[in-house]
Amino acid sequence: MPNLKDQVILVTGANRGQGKAIAEHLMEVGANVVVGARQYENALKVVEELADSRAYSVQLDVTKEVEWKAAVEEIVEQFGKIDVLVNNAGLLIRKPFTEISTEEYLQLIHVNQMGVFLGMQSVIPFMEKQGKGSIVNNVSVSAFSPIAHSSAYAASKASVVAMSKAAAVELGPKGIRVNMIHPGGVDTDMATNGEEVPAYYQSVPLGRIGKPMEIAKAVAYFASDDSSYCTGAELVVDGGMTLGNAEG
Repeated sequence: MPNLKDQVILVTGANRGQGKAIAEHLMEVGANVVVGARQYENALKVVEELADSRAYSVQLDVTKEVEWKAAVEEIVEQFGKIDVLVNNAGLLIRKPFTEISTEEYLQLIHVNQMGVFLGMQSVIPFMEKQGKGSIVNNVSVSAFSPIAHSSAYAASKASVVAMSKAAAVELGPKGIRVNMIHPGGVDTDMATNGEEVPAYYQSVPLGRIGKPMEIAKAVAYFASDDSSYCTGAELVVDGGMTLGNAEG
């Protein structure tokens, strides 16, 4: 199990679903976890539920540069450093290609792409001073294996892959690693719309949908020194979904 004792980690979109599971697991393996959420009261609620002095909350709308700057400065002032950024916040809009509006397309770009860009830019100066840092971008298998009605979503995710790899090349000499997680279907409200898990997942090679904690454990690996020789790497956690249908 990765050891993240005393590491300071910011997780965006950590007020529910996948982000909340990531925050919980990172604390389990020793980290000081900063819960970032667009609505501060939601971040505070998670911290109260965690009931641990190592949990801290910040208001963070990932589309707003000023909130990124304020959040990171607050974290460094509180803890003296920031070791890991987990860019988890994301938005999913599924519509046929000809029906998605320009407004919806830009909304996906602002959250899924610009949010990651602004986050990386905000933490890099501090990580560079430390001579060490890890950035983990929670992306999606849609970045390279999109499904129907997800053209805009897939485009926003694919751009993060290219950006992450380019950043990894540039930041490696500064001691900063940039890696990616590609979840398949995960049992969260974002994926299921609060409804029953689609029967489709019974046909993937592992025969089920993923669990949030399974993604969280992959994030912990890239956050920790267990992955010290990994940068620009991509870890697919999809139960074999992108390999094809297991049913003959």
